Order: sequence, then structure tokens, then C-alpha cells
Amino acid sequence: MEGGDVGGARRARAACGGYICLEDEAGYTRKPPRGRTWGRRGRTPVVTVSGRRSGRLSVAGLMAMRAGSRPRLCHRLRVHPAGRGKRRSMGEGDFIALVDGVHQLVKAPIRLVWDHLDTHVSHAMRKLIAEREWLTVFLLPAYSPDLNPVEWVWAHVKRSLANLAVVALDRLETLVRNRLKRLRYRPATLDGFIAGTGLALDALTSP
Repeated sequence: MEGGDVGGARRARAACGGYICLEDEAGYTRKPPRGRTWGRRGRTPVVTVSGRRSGRLSVAGLMAMRAGSRPRLCHRLRVHPAGRGKRRSMGEGDFIALVDGVHQLVKAPIRLVWDHLDTHVSHAMRKLIAEREWLTVFLLPAYSPDLNPVEWVWAHVKRSLANLAVVALDRLETLVRNRLKRLRYRPATLDGFIAGTGLALDALTSP
């Protein structure tokens, strides 16, 4: 991965006219995000949650963009049950399965942009990328979440879950799936997330 490019100039030329895809990950537990709410004066609302380990939810989100087309939001979700020694994050297979699914959906070359997560730059991931002629990968600069519209997706979902205590991990899974599904059918909201990053798709997708 040189300077962010995986696959070289040949792939970059082949990707012209395809989709720009940005990816990011988020994690959720039964402990809800804190948010503002109404309450009686002098009585701070309290949300009671269990202190026991109850597993974790990992979500990888990918936004596919092309000038003149509506943005598409796709995601892959994995539940990690509680337990010592159990994996609590996604692996290379999860990420590449998400990218493969998006490619089948858009039926076009993909220029994928993501961060320096260990799983994104591992030897196994490099091999998977090399096997896909339609895929060109670039790395975001370090510490630049403001350039990724998927970060806005996570902020939106977490606000909707603020102060909401759930009893079981499968209930949390259902809530997150529903939030993301709603966003998929709100292209104007997704356009707003993209605009918030300052990305200019006309420039990015020009040959």
C-alpha cells in the first residue's frame, strides 16, 4: 500500500467511472450513549444498565458514491458474545465480504478508501485485494475522521440510541439494523453526510 494506493496505476485507470466507497467501523454494547433529554427540574433522569459483560456488536459501514447517482449505504454486522478469549472485532473475511457485496450491487469498479486499521493493511487483506481486479484501495491520512461520511452515519445512529437501555444483545442488534436500514432509504440525509466532509464527487470521479 503505497501512499494509500493498492494495485497501482493500472487499476486506478480501470476504476475511472466506477464508485468511490468509504468504509468505517463502529462498536456497540448494552451501555447506551449519553444524550440530552427532558426531565423535571432538579431531578436528573437515570438510565439503569447492567454492569455485567454482555458481549459486543461490531458494524462495518460502507458508503458508495458516484456523481449523478444516489449514494448507497451498505453494512455488515457481527455479534460477539461475551466470553474470555472470544474475538471482539471483525476480521479480514468480514470486510472483504462487505466489499464483494457492494460490488455485486453496483456492478462497477470500486475505489475503496479506508483507514489504517490493522485488519485493513494486513498481509491477508493485501492478498484478498490483489485477487480483485475491479478493486483499488487508498488509505485515509491518519487521524482524519472528518473526511469520512460514514463517521456521520455512526454519530446519527448513536444519537438515536442515546439513553436507551436494552435488555439483550439481540435486541440491540435489531435496533442498529433498523436504524441503518432507514438511512439506506434517505438519500438526502446521506447527501448531507457527504457534504459535511467537503468531498467533491465530480472531481473525484473524473478520469
